[in-house]
Formats: sequence, structure tokens, C-alpha cells
Amino acid sequence: MSLLKMKLHWQILIALVLAVAVGYFFGNQVSYISWMGDIFLRLLKMIIIPLIFSSIVSGVTSMGSGKNLGRLGIKTLSYYLMTSLFAILTGLLLVNLIQPGVGVDMGFNSNAGTFDAHEGKLSEIFIRMIPENVFEALMNGDILSIIFFAVLFGFFINSAKSKYQQTLTTFFDSFFDVMMKMTMFIIRFTPLGILGIVATEVARNAEQLSSIAGSMAIYMLTVIIALSIHAFITLPLVVRVVGKAHPYRHLNNMITPLLTAFSTSSSSATLPLTIDAVENRSGVSNKITSFTLPLGATINMDGTALYECVAALFIAQVYGIDLSFGQQMLVVVTALLASIGAAGIPMAGLVMITIILSAVNLPLEGVGLILAVDRILDMCRTSVNVWSDSCGAVIIAKSEGEKTLV
Repeated sequence: MSLLKMKLHWQILIALVLAVAVGYFFGNQVSYISWMGDIFLRLLKMIIIPLIFSSIVSGVTSMGSGKNLGRLGIKTLSYYLMTSLFAILTGLLLVNLIQPGVGVDMGFNSNAGTFDAHEGKLSEIFIRMIPENVFEALMNGDILSIIFFAVLFGFFINSAKSKYQQTLTTFFDSFFDVMMKMTMFIIRFTPLGILGIVATEVARNAEQLSSIAGSMAIYMLTVIIALSIHAFITLPLVVRVVGKAHPYRHLNNMITPLLTAFSTSSSSATLPLTIDAVENRSGVSNKITSFTLPLGATINMDGTALYECVAALFIAQVYGIDLSFGQQMLVVVTALLASIGAAGIPMAGLVMITIILSAVNLPLEGVGLILAVDRILDMCRTSVNVWSDSCGAVIIAKSEGEKTLV
């Protein structure tokens, strides 16, 4: 069987193995393939904004009345808040049980000072949703503002005169269809893109791999175990009990976007593949996916929220600071709100952790302690973010009476 005839997820797995081998053993020559990763990411970023805008407008117009939109919105936000809270509490429990920061040598990185503690204040998150200039928001890729405007635009299309409503609905449905065809074309090059991305990262950190694994192993293990519990126990239980669906059948359908999320560390860049898998493999309607998945890629960050909670308490343990129950609850609430404002891009969670550290008066220099292993954990938590988004789409589709393939 040739590589071209293999299923995409097998091609991606082979690309990952090759990337690790090439990056580790041939790091000096990695520049010959790194351009493939750069081009792949640029192609994905190229379609994110038009795909999100057209999918949400198309999805909202297909819902019809504002009553349907309100019902779907409440269900979606309730799911996001519930699963994010479950994730944070899982991280809180494990970090208190394992206590990975106790006895760790403080080898802080001087780069810690480059993070701005006030970037993305919690009080500004909801204000930033309303764009002062929608064209500026589109140019700057301000996803929250774009989603807000797209929902409003789609809602008022349904309030327009019949002939205008039909024209605009047809236009945005056609626009979205074209964007999905472009997406499917770009998806074909996923293995090559991942080969370039991962090989570059491995080559960059090849000399540090052993030291990173040794000094921060317990902290990394704590985060990974917590993420695994949430991904393979909590979310499947929610899908099974609330959604009355088969979670591991759905997980099998999601292998391609999950591997891509792991490789790119970007839930936004993975969005086109997530939409394709949830619609075409798990059988969720475009009406549900076009609303829930773009929104989820922006505000539903289960893995990021869990990571932020564990990282904050880990830093407190390293400094020997004993946080009270009330302070730990403040970490939980702040992590929940901060995850909503975290962008679906690599390293976004690392910036948001400074907000949590400030909330409980922990030293911001502690960020330097977790810099060395953040990229590895970023890959893991992004996969959990995407997995949670897809589970939400299935659950909400089932609650709307849809017959899915899972």
C-alpha cells in the first residue's frame, strides 16, 4: 500500500515519527524541510478568518428564529463552562496530591520578564468582543470580535425582507461551501506540513531534551495525567451520559484533527480539519458545527484552563507559598475566565498564566521555570481543547434531536 493511499491519520503518524527522527539526528539539515511547515501554517491561517465568518453567518441564518439561536447559544456556553470547570478541578486535585513543585531546584529563565502581566485583563475580555471597526478586527484576526459581529450579522439577515434574506443566505452558504473546498485541498498537505513543523521544533530543542525531561519530569507528568483523565474519562462520560453517544467511536473519527492540533499547538489552525471530521465522519449537521466549533476554538479551552491551574500551584509550591482554600478557589475562577480570553494560537496559555499569578500575588518570575517544557505541554493541552470542542458539537447535536453517526 502506497503512502498516498493510506488514510490521512496514518500519513500524519508516519510524518510525526519521521519528523522526530530527522529533527534529532539531522538537525543541521532541518532547514531543507522547515519551509513546508511554514507554508502549511500560512495556508491554514489564510483561511481561518473567512472560514469562521462564513460558517457562523451561514450557521446562524440556517437556525431561523432568534429563539433557536438563543437556545443553541445557552446550550453551547453551558457545556463550555461545565467542561472547563471539570478540567480545572481535575488539575487542582492532582497538583495537590502529587505536589510536583516541592523540592524542585529553581532554575529561572531570564526571559520571564518578557511577558506582560496586564495583557488581556479579565475585565476587558467581554468589552473586546464588540469591535470598534469590524474591518480592522478582520485584518487583525480578532476572533472574538469577528464571532460577535458574524452572529449579529446572521441574526439580522433573518430579519431582513424576504428577497434580501434569500440573496444573502444563498451568498454566505455558497461562500462557506467554497471555503470548505479550499480547506479540503489544504488538508491534503497536512503530513508534509507536520513533518516540517515538528522536525524544526525537535532540532531546536535536541540538546535540551534530556535535561528538560529530568528536571521537570514530575511537573510534566502531573499535567499530562490530568489532561489524560479529562480527555479519556471525564469528556467520554459527558458524551455518553449527557449526549447518549459513543465517545470512543467519535474519538476514532477525530484522530486526524487531534494529531494536527498536537503538531501545530493551535486550535484555530486545526479548525478546518475539526469541522470536516465532525461533519463528515461523526455525522453532525453543518447547522451545529458552523456555530459551536468556531466558538469553541476561541473560548472553550479545557486543556489550557487545566494547565494554567496546575502551573500556578506548581509555581507556588516551588516558592514554598502555601495557598489557602480561598486562594486556590480564586485560581480556579481566574483560570476559568482567563481560558475564555486565551487565543487559539501557540503559547497563548503561557501569557494568560501571568493573569492568574497576579490574581493570587505569586511572583511573575515563576513563569521562567515552566518555559522550558511549555511547548511540549502546549501540544498536549491543545489536543484536549480540540477534543472538547468536538465532543460539545456531538452533545449539542444530540440534544437537538439529530441522528449522528456516533
